[in-house]
Amino acid sequence: MIRVGIGGWIFEAWRNNFYPKGLPKTRELHHASRALTTIEINSTFYSAQKPSTFKRWADETPDDFVFSVKASRFATNRRVLAEAGRSVEIFATGGITELKTKLGPILWQFAPTKKFDPEDFEAFLSLLPKEHDGITFRHAIEVRHASFGVPQFVDMARRHGAAIVVADSAKYPCFADVTFDFVYARLQRAEPALATGYAPSEIAKWAKRAKSWAEGGGAEGLPLIAGAATKKKRDVFVNMINGAKERAPAAAMALLEKLA
Repeated sequence: MIRVGIGGWIFEAWRNNFYPKGLPKTRELHHASRALTTIEINSTFYSAQKPSTFKRWADETPDDFVFSVKASRFATNRRVLAEAGRSVEIFATGGITELKTKLGPILWQFAPTKKFDPEDFEAFLSLLPKEHDGITFRHAIEVRHASFGVPQFVDMARRHGAAIVVADSAKYPCFADVTFDFVYARLQRAEPALATGYAPSEIAKWAKRAKSWAEGGGAEGLPLIAGAATKKKRDVFVNMINGAKERAPAAAMALLEKLA
């Protein structure tokens, strides 16, 4: 399964653009979840949401829709990651399982200044729960410092069953090693002058990469740290996140169209 979406669904520039003129704000998730196949919930990074809120979001979306959820910054933005146990637990048990079958990957994003400390990072990965309330968790790790570009990090992610986020960014390094049973890509180079954010040629490249990942292959043109992974079919999540955020929905829909 290849899913394509955006980060969040509340953005002023999407009104009278992605969202039809006059659409009530309360209907924006309903609209977005029918135009796209996944959405990354970002508000959870900044503050906790009520279990009833997650349930409402699940109820408003189609049966085959999937959310990814950005984990709390209180777990990842700390000097000693090994001490994040309580924050990880609070997030994991705080209501995200109310999404039920619509819960996709959990995204753990680290600050650009966070360097790779093998012992501390391994301790953090050991804290990540495999499930809660009978719902299996799938973890995606977004690191944004060049020091993570070593085989030891890739091996660590594979041992702990975590996917390394593939970032298409002008600011942060790209690590395209496949380390688990899904691939999570965050595309961040959208340009305001392009109606679809990414040029058609770039949309075509990412469609080809997504299909290759899904079929068990690699991604042409993206850097690897430790070489190719075992060839097997995988789920793929591609989210248009920032750059020219106003273009994100159009970029996601263009990619979905190309994949079709």
